[in-house]
Amino acid sequence: MDTAHPSFPILVALFVLLLGVTSSQPYEEFLQCLEFHDSNITSIVYTRANSSFSSLLESSIRNPRFDTSATPKPLLIFTPRQISHIESAIRCSRAHRIQIRVRSGGHDYEGLSYSTISPSLTFLVLDLRNLRAIQVDVPSKTAWAQAGATLGELYYAIAAESRTLAFPAGICPTVGLGGQISGGGWGTLLRKYGLAADNVLDATVIDAKGRILNRASMGEDLFWAIRGGGGNTFGIVIAWKIKLVPVPATVTACTVTRTLEQNATEIVHRWQYVVDKLPNDVFFMVVLNSVANPVQANATTIQASFNSLYLGGIEGLIPMMDAKFPDLGLRRENCVEMSWAKSILYFAGFPLNSPLESLLDRTISATGSAKFKGKSDYVKEPIPISGFEGIWEKLKEVGVQTGGLILASYGGKMSEIPESSIPFPHRAGNIYQVEEVAFWVEDGVEAADGYLNWLRGLYEYMTPYVSKNPREAYANYRDLDIGRNGGGGEGDYRRARSWGSSYYKNNFDRLVRVKTAVDPANFFRNEQSIPPLSSWR
Repeated sequence: MDTAHPSFPILVALFVLLLGVTSSQPYEEFLQCLEFHDSNITSIVYTRANSSFSSLLESSIRNPRFDTSATPKPLLIFTPRQISHIESAIRCSRAHRIQIRVRSGGHDYEGLSYSTISPSLTFLVLDLRNLRAIQVDVPSKTAWAQAGATLGELYYAIAAESRTLAFPAGICPTVGLGGQISGGGWGTLLRKYGLAADNVLDATVIDAKGRILNRASMGEDLFWAIRGGGGNTFGIVIAWKIKLVPVPATVTACTVTRTLEQNATEIVHRWQYVVDKLPNDVFFMVVLNSVANPVQANATTIQASFNSLYLGGIEGLIPMMDAKFPDLGLRRENCVEMSWAKSILYFAGFPLNSPLESLLDRTISATGSAKFKGKSDYVKEPIPISGFEGIWEKLKEVGVQTGGLILASYGGKMSEIPESSIPFPHRAGNIYQVEEVAFWVEDGVEAADGYLNWLRGLYEYMTPYVSKNPREAYANYRDLDIGRNGGGGEGDYRRARSWGSSYYKNNFDRLVRVKTAVDPANFFRNEQSIPPLSSWR
């Protein structure tokens, strides 16, 4: 054998790479293309024939609604261990016209990081689970974190170095950092420090040409776009350099629950007039749902759960709340002092005695085995009592704790940051954000349709009480009901404005211009990715 010549498989791979040949088994040519770039790379590729394919796919599906036999599955799952693997995947995907879906934590509300609404689409899942290194630098109050890390892993790494540093991101520990920042990322520190995306200093990105870029080489337009402009749109973010923020060694988390019989309606109504004006050190979240009536058999009532975080001790919180929000009746027994990292476990629903290592568990789902669908709104004027009474009637239409609303307080730092600072535009003028959500455990299309129709009815009911022209929405609570691109993510500027203006308001057009400049062929796309202007022409 003449070793001076390439082997036959490499010749085939080179041939299909140059010509873009497709076949009935496109992954075979894709694999050959990968081997052409790195002979050891196929060990991190899982095809449908691999015995680990299903377990790997399901391991980061956080919504069982998209884990059924009818859910479109990827051609293969690619789990890169180094940046060069992603470069090769991009080149080979372009050559063989295989679409890439990028998954860091698997929390996409419509499952678009690992699935599609188009059964005929040929796509792969690029799963970043192996790229989750975190380096915390306490003196500079910064950290580099790879996009495959979860929020829990990031918080644990920060806590291991300092009790008085934090990062203002979400409260669900299994959410991936890549997806969180790409849509904005809010948490209990938003009134003090803004969003996760507001606190990004640099990033490592691979663009559609396979180039590795940092902030200096990508330019300020692309750096602006990736901090809130949506994932799987402008490139693949490999790592973020983030700014860590100071927090007290001790914070206070509190929960007060009230039912209708305990004046919940009046307290929630009053909450609206107070919450955005409280000191920036206070965050409030109110969960509204239907529960069994504790005093009347076979009946339901509405429960309002007021959850708050104060950056300080109980001694400072109680007098403040007595003065500014006495209607709540907050007492010491409603509160627990803890570290900021522990407060994440508190808000995520963990038992109080849970060890900090619980943050490292990537398998926990916030909804358990329940399927769910979420929608979002922004409230700029207080909802009247009659409006809440109508909400109570809607909540009573479904079973106990199967539907609800989550109200998250705004104001503070969120009102100080300009709408155009990053793509996330929901700033001054918002009292609070609303998430409308439905949960169900029943299987089957009929059951799902029932809950989805109920949720859409609740969303329709909310119309008079929320933002208008556009009706604003939060990009990380992805909602295909408000509009979408074609089934394979084919973009159309005019069509995309229907949902793009809700997520990004006036920032949408700038996002389109950035997309047109960095990915005019629309290689990175999904059902709600930013389209290039070329799609309009």
